[in-house]
Amino acid sequence: MTSAERYRLVLSHKEPDRIPMRDDFWGSTIDAWKSEGYPPDGKGVWEYFGFDGWAGIGAHLWFRDNEKEYDVAIRSKANWEEFKHLYKYCDARVDFDGAIRTYESCQKNDIFLVYGGGALGFDLWQNRIGIKHFLESMIDDPEWIKELFMANVDLNIAIIEEITARGVQFDAAMFYDDLGYKTGPFFSPRMYREQLFPAHKKLCDFLHSKKMKVILHSYGGIRPLMPMLIEAGFDCFEPLEVKAGMDLVELKKSFGEVVTFMGGIDARAMAHPDPKVIENEIKTKIPVAMKNGGYIFHSDHSVPHNVSFKQYEYTIELVKKYGTYK
Repeated sequence: MTSAERYRLVLSHKEPDRIPMRDDFWGSTIDAWKSEGYPPDGKGVWEYFGFDGWAGIGAHLWFRDNEKEYDVAIRSKANWEEFKHLYKYCDARVDFDGAIRTYESCQKNDIFLVYGGGALGFDLWQNRIGIKHFLESMIDDPEWIKELFMANVDLNIAIIEEITARGVQFDAAMFYDDLGYKTGPFFSPRMYREQLFPAHKKLCDFLHSKKMKVILHSYGGIRPLMPMLIEAGFDCFEPLEVKAGMDLVELKKSFGEVVTFMGGIDARAMAHPDPKVIENEIKTKIPVAMKNGGYIFHSDHSVPHNVSFKQYEYTIELVKKYGTYK
């Protein structure tokens, strides 16, 4: 079975031969592993561990026209008004020749193809405007904030329309939007419903019309937002940060019939000196999460450098043991 087949099956809540596997690593982790003998056969990390790869097509998503990209600092509604004409679709945002080559290669080799939308509304704008000022603006000027959220969604929709008009068919889209921190969301569920939900729903409805699954990467404790995120149309959630209260088993029991989960395996357990700790983490979570499809292996955060090469090898050995369908 190919990696693409595994992804398509689990995202449709069907069971493949085994759960798909993917992960991310700190750069310092790979550097540390090299001193421990990695890679013993010269393979890259994804090939060595047998991860299920996918291909991506992205775009330039900051302020630009067909001539150049602009280093614009959005600090207020006034300078948004000054520069928002540059936050529109133009052909220079996409390498169409490269996109078509990638698509043709995916078709030929049956590779799962993802539109990489980068940072979505909240994460994009709070990083540019500043988290304090942005959250204050959600209270003081919600109409401006809603305009920012919708502008980002409209730009992504226009880009995908242009790419698919050239014959490219995506399997999914993935966006990054860190909506929470250790103890919960950055804003109330009511504020999510009023300000961000309309943009998320518009985006997901459009992507579903293109027969694409929608994957949301969000760190932090977003459990209070989950019912509305699902209502908005997100199909898969990653990475399910354990130390922020994201409990994979509870999430599967609560929402597993309608969405897919990617992650939820505590990277702290991988680093524990007692191998029984990581085995308990794997054997108590993966058999529950993988039932009827709907689960992709991933750590709950990028793997840190205190996880040794041997510890991670053992983790993947356990994932393959407990993550294979009978």
